[in-house]
Parts: sequence; structure tokens; C-alpha cells
Amino acid sequence: MRNGSGVSFGVADGVGGWVDSGVDPSLFSQALMYHAHRYSRGAWAGEPEIDPALDYEEREVVEGWEMTPLECLGLAYGGVLRERFVEAGSSTACLINLNASSGMLRSANLGDSGFTILRSSSIIYKQPIQTHFFNCPKQLTKMPRSARKFRGAVIDSPDEAQTYETKLRDGDLVIAYTDGLSDNVFPVEIMTICSLAARSGGSEDEQVQTMADRIVDYARQCMVNYRRVSPFEREAAREGMFFKGGKIDDVTVLVAMVREVV
Repeated sequence: MRNGSGVSFGVADGVGGWVDSGVDPSLFSQALMYHAHRYSRGAWAGEPEIDPALDYEEREVVEGWEMTPLECLGLAYGGVLRERFVEAGSSTACLINLNASSGMLRSANLGDSGFTILRSSSIIYKQPIQTHFFNCPKQLTKMPRSARKFRGAVIDSPDEAQTYETKLRDGDLVIAYTDGLSDNVFPVEIMTICSLAARSGGSEDEQVQTMADRIVDYARQCMVNYRRVSPFEREAAREGMFFKGGKIDDVTVLVAMVREVV
């Protein structure tokens, strides 16, 4: 969602283990993003009027009203719980606001989806993952009515999401993704792909689309490469577990480029 005041976007990744219980894991994550979009449509005020006589420092604090990603996540989760066609399921989630008036990024992340901020060919931030234990991310969950057979299921609250905010600069790249990327591709590789795509020419819209496409393509290649050490393999080794190569999974990537309009 975007308007003159800002842009809201996010990713969600349904937990595949529900397949063993006859539940389509994609329904929960799709419904979560549907409701996040629905609530974010009313999450921004119109672009605030700023008195040109104000000093620059005073202008910076004029943002207009903004629903935070954490608030949006809570509302979206409530919407999923009320959805009749979503019987059960669970999902990780990462929601991000980019405020056009202040240049602020605000985020809420639950689980092992996440985002990275690149600035001038450097990684200035990478969202830490949230897990209960190795390969078990924190997740929003809807239990079926016959919940007795699901004792021990992981149920987390939107309030447990990690929040973050920072001031962005002209030219920054914000890359949101599911763990199908972070389990298979190292941050420095993402940075290299984006740098090469930026030199490929075309409009800025075409460049960010190229970045997203190439990142996904590379992640898919890494998933089936068992000779290459993956981030997931390294993490498994830290936990004393054996795992070789890439981890096959679905992958979603969103790329946003920040531009300051004078």
C-alpha cells in the first residue's frame, strides 16, 4: 500500500508443518497479508501541510498520523482469527512502514522472515530472527476447533514481535524476505547482486525489479546446491546438527529503493 504519506509492505511465510494435519499452510499467511493490506489502507493520514517558514529541524518532526507495523500486525492477526475459511495454520510475518514525510523506517517482525537495509554497498542493518529453538521460528497461530490433538503447538502473540526504527537516506535499499532467502543466501551475496543490478541500466523501477528477480533466482539455485555451504548449514552446525548444502523452501523477496524528493 502506498500514498503521499508513505509506503507499507510486508511478507508472511506459512509454516509448512501443518500439511501433516491436512491444513493448507498458505491460507493463513495469505489471509494475514490480506488483512494487513486492508488495515494499512487507512493507516496513513494525507500528506501533512508543512509551513515553509519552519526551520529544517522543525519540519522533520511533522509526519502526520501513522499506524505502526506492530499495531497493523495485531489487527491483521485478529482478522485471520475471525476468518471462517482459515480453519487453522500459522505464519511468520514482517511488516514495514516507510514514512515519506520523515524518512523513517518502522518495522515489526515475528519469526524468521526479515529485512536488510543496504546503504552505499554496505549492510547497515539485518533483522535478527526470533526462534524458540533451531528451525522453529516464533509464529502467529490459529488452532482448529479440535485442538486437543495439537497440544504443544507453538502459539505466539503479535506483541512479541521485534520492532525497529531508523532514519533512511536517499539511495537506501530495503529488502524484505522470507527464510527461503536467508537460509540459502548470505547478506554479502545479496549486496553483490543488488550492486550488479544497479549497474545494468534501465529505470529505477526496472532496477529494483531486476534486483528482486535475481535474488530469488539465486536463492533457488542455492537451494539445490549441496556442494556449497549455506547459512542454514552453518546454523545447523552451531547446534551440533548435520545438514549439507541448501534448504529447499519457497522464497519471497521485496525490494524498495528510497529517493528523496526536493
